[in-house]
Amino acid sequence: MIRSKVRPFAKAIMILVALGALAIVAYLQHPLFGELPGGERLARIAHSPNQSDGTFHNQIDTPVLTTDESQVSIMLSNAFGKKGHPRPPGAIPAVKADLKALDASQDLVIWLGHSSFFVQLGGRRILIDPVFSINAAPVQLTNVAFDGTGIYAADDMPEVDFLLITHDHYDHLDYPSIRALQPKVKQVVAGLGVGAHFEAWGYDMRTVHEADWYEAIEQAPALQIHVTPARHFSGRTFTRDKALWVGFALVSGQRRLFFSGDSGYAPHFVEVGKRYGPFDWVALDTGQYDPRWANVHMTPEQAAQAAEDLRTRVLMPGHVGRFSISPHDWDDPFKRIAAASQGRSYTLWTPEIGQPMYLDGRAQEFSPWWEAIHPDSPQKIAGDHES
Repeated sequence: MIRSKVRPFAKAIMILVALGALAIVAYLQHPLFGELPGGERLARIAHSPNQSDGTFHNQIDTPVLTTDESQVSIMLSNAFGKKGHPRPPGAIPAVKADLKALDASQDLVIWLGHSSFFVQLGGRRILIDPVFSINAAPVQLTNVAFDGTGIYAADDMPEVDFLLITHDHYDHLDYPSIRALQPKVKQVVAGLGVGAHFEAWGYDMRTVHEADWYEAIEQAPALQIHVTPARHFSGRTFTRDKALWVGFALVSGQRRLFFSGDSGYAPHFVEVGKRYGPFDWVALDTGQYDPRWANVHMTPEQAAQAAEDLRTRVLMPGHVGRFSISPHDWDDPFKRIAAASQGRSYTLWTPEIGQPMYLDGRAQEFSPWWEAIHPDSPQKIAGDHES
């Protein structure tokens, strides 16, 4: 009697598991997951000194995890384990600059949150790692943006001369944003292999440039875009490191900027400083660190040292302030980089999202805005800023 009842129950469980597996397989066909490199793209990758057997490698030994824990164990620990305050208790302040009204001849940088930046340099408009989605993950309601940070959308962007992508993780290469930006983007620059995603998403491949470390894109006479190493990894599904992760050095006749992308601390910062520095302004990976993945993201103290290596005049912390990927307190990177920058050779800039950072030497003030956030903080969005 008991056995006769167990069999239908077991069959029902098997059917549910099978249906669940089919649903997962079907969802993995969604275009947001992108494409792996193939064909001629693979042939070019095969000539890169930074790969073997079609898989890219860091310049120094870099295990992604520095613990015996499994990836699943880490995910469960992050979700259910004891942690501090990875999300702010109130809304993040923001100043919504009118990007379309800005004078394109004026060199400036505007932080859009996390690792997204709008840049004007050498008369060109540049967009770096734009993520306008509220979720920086393939599953809704996971990795949700902080309150107050979603003030920009693709419609707010002017025509973009160069779209730069550091790597293909979801918090840097956002499918809805990339699709929405397509009519506005003149050219794309990314690491080797990343173009497979853009091809799958309908971009004209004549406008997409894939480059290896230390290669340059020189389509703009007044602006050189140098693709630089980073210490990280890539991949959007279960396959890793088929596309290259990079940073960018932007060099005009007047100024030199650097964006690290996601990167652990490594000797390449000294080399980049020698080749393309000294820099006027740099944005460095300063958040989402953890002892369990210490090789692929910098602590604030390491970012301070990297800024010295790069010989920069100004440092801005990046990979902070919009998404929480690590269980550290959401404001820990700001507190620690402020302390680590005391007595350094550079100046620390900590703008609010949307606050213009002018690169012409004018006096500017950037307050420790994170100190004023508390549970009943209203979302502050100042009126459009024109210049």
